[in-house]
Amino acid sequence: MSAGPQPSQLCLLSTLPLQQVGDKVRFLGCVTSYSPASGVLTLEHRLQNDTYSVAALVDVNLVLESLGPDQTRFGEWVNVIGYITGFTSITDGKRSARGNQHVHAQSILLWSAGPLDIQKYEASVMALDQGSRS
Repeated sequence: MSAGPQPSQLCLLSTLPLQQVGDKVRFLGCVTSYSPASGVLTLEHRLQNDTYSVAALVDVNLVLESLGPDQTRFGEWVNVIGYITGFTSITDGKRSARGNQHVHAQSILLWSAGPLDIQKYEASVMALDQGSRS
């Protein structure tokens, strides 16, 4: 009997560089650009105290049929479940645990976040992360 699909790990977009290629993740991001030609949605979510920048370059080709304009519009917040496919340093091409990075992901599910309190979301995810490390 099959164990079923691998569960996704909820994390902040800014912590995606700490994941491994192939990890299944769930994260929230704000749309900063969309390229219909390549099917890549660029998402960002910078925490208030962050001194580095992480952008998620999300391949949405597998979910194009369900993708609406509200999920590709600049400034919209979306939830993503998908797999990490790679990393690119914005400055020198080397991967570091923290820094200015592009994280590449393949989306298998994407939906609008709707109205949300971003500070409560950040606090909740950070609390979950701290609880899993205890």
